Amino acid sequence: MPEKLPGEELKPLSPRVIIISGGSRGLGEAFVRRFHALGDIVATFSRKRTATIDELQAIDQERLFYREVDATDSNAMRAFVTAVHEKYGRIDALVNNAGLAHDGVLATMSDDRIDQMLDINLRASLLLARECSRIMLLAGAGSIINISSIIAKRGFSGLSAYAATKAGQIGMTLGLARELGPKNIRVNAIAPGYLETEMSHGLNDHQRNQIIRRTPLGRLGKPADIVPCVEFLLSPGAAFITGQVITIDGGSTV
Repeated sequence: MPEKLPGEELKPLSPRVIIISGGSRGLGEAFVRRFHALGDIVATFSRKRTATIDELQAIDQERLFYREVDATDSNAMRAFVTAVHEKYGRIDALVNNAGLAHDGVLATMSDDRIDQMLDINLRASLLLARECSRIMLLAGAGSIINISSIIAKRGFSGLSAYAATKAGQIGMTLGLARELGPKNIRVNAIAPGYLETEMSHGLNDHQRNQIIRRTPLGRLGKPADIVPCVEFLLSPGAAFITGQVITIDGGSTV
């Protein structure tokens, strides 16, 4: 008989229970739509409900768990994770996607803007990973994916504070991969380049054209360029992959 491929014997639970932060728009919406379409149970939150949530719950409300939660509210996030666990009995994966970017030189940036990015991009990711990993540790399995950014690796003028928060996510990924690996919990990160989402709408024409010129593939990315990699990392085929930061940027960091 042919030898089994790595991870082939580890068939995923069907449906899986996947928490995705910030899933009502942009990249998060793309993740929610994809895993919902695959038949998984998707639990997501955002500050405001959107038409996407209404649409998917109309298709199958049982498989789309949604709450309005502010990612800066640690108690609300903790209650969200608890509610998901109580309803479905397990949490198989976490995608730390919620993010916020304020641009501007650090010397003139307000405390409030710095605090918002630290709270949403880094602190919320840590707290969600903590709450979900507690449940995963009891189950002896799980996967966490942190959505970082190429800005964490290369920097960009006017995004120093944002870069710091996203670099923190990479550090968290590496530390947790070692910490949780012995319990069969994998932790990886994705570092996307600039994407055609709400977060890139603040770019002016000069900035946009500059980024495109520096990208070998000659365009900004799309959520559809990121989703397949996350799908793979949550699959049995990635059973021996942890502690990795995968860059998806059209070659702009080459």
